Amino acid sequence: MTHKLKAESPRRAETRFTVGLDASVAAQVVRYAETTGKSMSKALAALVRLGLEGQERRKREFFKKLKANLADDDSARQDEMVDEFRALILGR
Repeated sequence: MTHKLKAESPRRAETRFTVGLDASVAAQVVRYAETTGKSMSKALAALVRLGLEGQERRKREFFKKLKANLADDDSARQDEMVDEFRALILGR
């Protein structure tokens, strides 16, 4: 992967990346770009942003659950929370 910084204006800079995508992922990005009327670059940027926002939302939800269940002495529930945390962090 390569990247370079491109200054569009004095206030805003964007970083450009070159990435390789699996054929099925590339096809999904093409469909998304066509559906939304965006360029491939803007479609990729939007999808990355949505993915990162979703990951942050899942983390917040998990930690909210964790806080609510900290006082719970149920070992089975604790194991579930560990599994959920592992899935959140490792993506499994």
